[in-house]
Amino acid sequence: MRTICFVLAALLAVAAPAAAQQQPFDTPAAKSATRSAAAEAEGIPVPKKSRVASLASSEKLEREATAQYAKLLDAAATKKALAPADYPQLKRLQAIASRLIPYTHRFSNRADEWRWEVNLIGSQQINAFVMPGGKIVFYTGIIEKLKLTDDEIAMVMGHEMAHALLEHGRERAGQQKVAQAATIGASVLSQVMGYGDLGGLLASQTSKFTLLGFSRGDESEADLVGMDIAARAGFDPRAGISLWQKMSEASKGEPPQFLSTHPSHASRIDNIRAALPKVMPLYERVRAAKATDSTASDTSQPSQ
Repeated sequence: MRTICFVLAALLAVAAPAAAQQQPFDTPAAKSATRSAAAEAEGIPVPKKSRVASLASSEKLEREATAQYAKLLDAAATKKALAPADYPQLKRLQAIASRLIPYTHRFSNRADEWRWEVNLIGSQQINAFVMPGGKIVFYTGIIEKLKLTDDEIAMVMGHEMAHALLEHGRERAGQQKVAQAATIGASVLSQVMGYGDLGGLLASQTSKFTLLGFSRGDESEADLVGMDIAARAGFDPRAGISLWQKMSEASKGEPPQFLSTHPSHASRIDNIRAALPKVMPLYERVRAAKATDSTASDTSQPSQ
């Protein structure tokens, strides 16, 4: 057991988190986003990143993600499944993304350096994701099969953005290194003690379920952070409830929560409801500001 602890401690000790140098995000929308101290303090608290994430390189993961993204788009284009630039649903996704991106900075300074992209792939899969570096993909299946509103799309996109912003992929890579070290350490110790590779087997199974737990935690965290981003951009966070109700209808027979890498739909809906008091004021403020701007615009028009 001391061998396992020593290996884990050594891994964590040699990996100090690298401080990312903040660069100004160069889109007009980002420059115009309000980042007052009061607004920053409201909403969902910025989650603390795990020390385990420091075992993997952000830059390396982002480079790999960019390369994988290019390959994915090439494959989709070859199959004539990549939406053209003037496709209405793609333009819809891009418009929603342009509203969300200015509010990503709160959760990661690295987002200011990312070259955000949005693409739509023709597929019946109910799926969407955001790769490290801001590479967004939606499949037509999730929009068409669930008949998503703009608010619901914003919840999906915000959720997937949150995974990238909070570097959940980097954390998972670090966790895998720790799990591998624990397995090796347990195996060596068991063989020295005369138990063959029993220790390695047990450690491997334990790490599997530990990583499942982390994954469910990541999903719940991304739900809340995504709601925060969407609410600041003026999308109704209550759409998170209707979204997961639709998801539940579309995925009957889901595995028990304990064996799933995602929380159950009921758990997600409960967590979203509980967090609404934190994010609804953000949404209401944006809606009130839009109403004021609309009224001012109407009164400025000359009477006929």
